[in-house]
Amino acid sequence: MSRSFELNGAIAVVTGASSGLGRRFAGDLARAGAVVVGVARRRELLEELEEQLRKASSPSATRVCDVSHTEAFTTLLGEIEREHGRVDLLVNDAGVGEPRDEEGLSKYRSVMDTNYFGAVAGTLAVLPGMLERRRGAVVNVSSDSGRAPSPGEPAYSASKAALSAFTEALAMGIEGSGVHLHVLYPGWVPTAMGSGAVEGGMRMPPKAVRRTEEQVSRLLLERVGGRRLDIDATVVARLAPVARALVPGLYRRGVRAASS
Repeated sequence: MSRSFELNGAIAVVTGASSGLGRRFAGDLARAGAVVVGVARRRELLEELEEQLRKASSPSATRVCDVSHTEAFTTLLGEIEREHGRVDLLVNDAGVGEPRDEEGLSKYRSVMDTNYFGAVAGTLAVLPGMLERRRGAVVNVSSDSGRAPSPGEPAYSASKAALSAFTEALAMGIEGSGVHLHVLYPGWVPTAMGSGAVEGGMRMPPKAVRRTEEQVSRLLLERVGGRRLDIDATVVARLAPVARALVPGLYRRGVRAASS
């Protein structure tokens, strides 16, 4: 596998590591030779993950932290930097879906706290050290819902759109520094969150946008550190902004039909 970023010996932090894509990223990075620190809220799942990580990369570990508590998260990242001397790669994968039991502004705040502010806080915490060393990468996991929103997910879509815009604007400001920022668009993956959305009433996405955890993780490992900002697991959603601009009425009708 040809890679743009040397993973063997890299210090990598992965949030949302207790399940789904985050767990897959953590395991694959460890198998690629990285020292991985997996971060998530659920201690029992992290204990299982830590055992697996250490079989592939003995210095790897896990830490319990809720990234929506940004002060605790940035403190943890500082501790990891002091322990290992640096953070070479941060994968901000922790995320929550559209709340079904919250209403009003509180719903939007709770989603933004995890999906947006957690990732922003993590990115800003590790960036100074990366810039000083002129080496490092941050991958912020977004969603096609951020660039092709559909009915029923206003809070989730807004959080992912904000994360994509933040990452792109910041990336332009540090271009040529040796530090790489990426937005990962994984498509629809049958994780607990993805499957839960379908069980909750969302129509099963078409085959063109479905991907497995293995496919998305392989793509991340291949593309991290490359020149492209976006790491796209699918191509179809890239066309959504074009269709929205050229044929807005047809686009909206198509989205509503696909979501009903």
